[in-house]
Amino acid sequence: MRTTKDQEDTPTISFEANLFKINSWTILRLPEEASAKLPSRGMTMVSGTMNGVPFKTMLEPDGRYAPGQQSSHWFSPDQKLLDEAGAAAGDSVEVSMESTKEWIEPEVPEDLKRALSTSPKAEALWKDITPLARWDWIRWIRAVKTPETRQKHIEVALDKLNKGMRRPCCFNRNLCSEPSVSKNWALLEPTQ
Repeated sequence: MRTTKDQEDTPTISFEANLFKINSWTILRLPEEASAKLPSRGMTMVSGTMNGVPFKTMLEPDGRYAPGQQSSHWFSPDQKLLDEAGAAAGDSVEVSMESTKEWIEPEVPEDLKRALSTSPKAEALWKDITPLARWDWIRWIRAVKTPETRQKHIEVALDKLNKGMRRPCCFNRNLCSEPSVSKNWALLEPTQ
């Protein structure tokens, strides 16, 4: 599956994994030995196949750090990928992937879009930073428990972007930042 110059030295990682549910999300958590082959313990962009169906996605760290346990990565396959791969929560899937330096654009949350539209300087810097930096900002903004704290993060992000800061500071990229499927920065256990 070597398709770009960036992937020339990147090994293909193949494994079988079970899809499971956490709340309403379908999750694929990489086996620890597969995750250990990735270049980063933090978020990582990969391209690959699931049951032979191509995909490209950002892997989120699971944030699990316990004695004798290695951390891993996970992602939530979208419904289109699940349908095309003939897979659902509870199924085992065949996965093959490689890390890539070609980051896909994150989906910018509406509240952040509105905030950026109020500040031409922040919006210009947002457009100038890399997709990886935009992922960092979005993960930092969403990694909170309450709407009030999220709004505060958006305000701080806007202020920092206006001051020329290209990335959030003091943010551990090795933790799980999706509050819908995590607690205390770690991926929850499956519900199915």
